[in-house]
Amino acid sequence: MRIFLRLLANPTAAGSTAGLKPAPLALLPPIPLYRRLLRTHRNYLPKEMRLLGDEYVKSEFRAHRDVENPVHIIGFLTEWQMYAQKIEGDSWMGEKLDGGKIEKMSDQQLGQLYELMQAIQNKERGGDG
Repeated sequence: MRIFLRLLANPTAAGSTAGLKPAPLALLPPIPLYRRLLRTHRNYLPKEMRLLGDEYVKSEFRAHRDVENPVHIIGFLTEWQMYAQKIEGDSWMGEKLDGGKIEKMSDQQLGQLYELMQAIQNKERGGDG
């Protein structure tokens, strides 16, 4: 039997950074992603965090129900899917937000983030929400 090297060789990503990047995610459609998020909260978060998280997920998906910009939809679904993966992998505790993402946020998003931070701090202190 004759072996041909060209048949045994595998293509490589030599000279490119494509081999160093993680494989792109297959995006879940909105409803299965929404269900996955609520299930993830139920399985991985303590009760207080779950209640806060469920309320936030529901309000965000409700607010983005009528968005028609495909770029915005893909960004929205991608971020929520990455969030679900982090919660499932327990790599989220103590993690800081990426500075680049904060710079891209609108004033309204920054306000929501601040309100979320205050709600979490009030829960940790044992105060009323």
